[in-house]
Amino acid sequence: MEKVFVDTDIVLDLLSARQPHYKYAAELFSLADESSIKLYVSSLAFANINYILSKQLSGAQARKMLLKFKTLLNVLAVNDKIIELALASDFNDFEDAIQYNTTIENGITTLLTRNLKDFKKAEITILTAQQYLKVIE
Repeated sequence: MEKVFVDTDIVLDLLSARQPHYKYAAELFSLADESSIKLYVSSLAFANINYILSKQLSGAQARKMLLKFKTLLNVLAVNDKIIELALASDFNDFEDAIQYNTTIENGITTLLTRNLKDFKKAEITILTAQQYLKVIE
């Protein structure tokens, strides 16, 4: 089963029903629900998602939503090595550096994001959810 790392923006596309990206995020997470692919996020992303959802909903509603959502993916730890790699990287966006290095350190070779321009120097496959769905058709 293919392992795919999902950036925060794609998760928020799904959970906040952000248009026009919701459709692709929903399709992606449906594949995970069907056990066709295995999706991963970093612990940093999960914390950020909770923070953003708590601004849109109550804190209790956000956590309830995340508790259900958590069944669709796996959360990877952000450890000392990942932080050191992110600090030493040439990524302009520190959060993207953490996401990228979490992906690499866990042996995942595909990262999905809507922020392609920030991953130009990536040594793994970087795609949008829409691009990924076209590739696996």
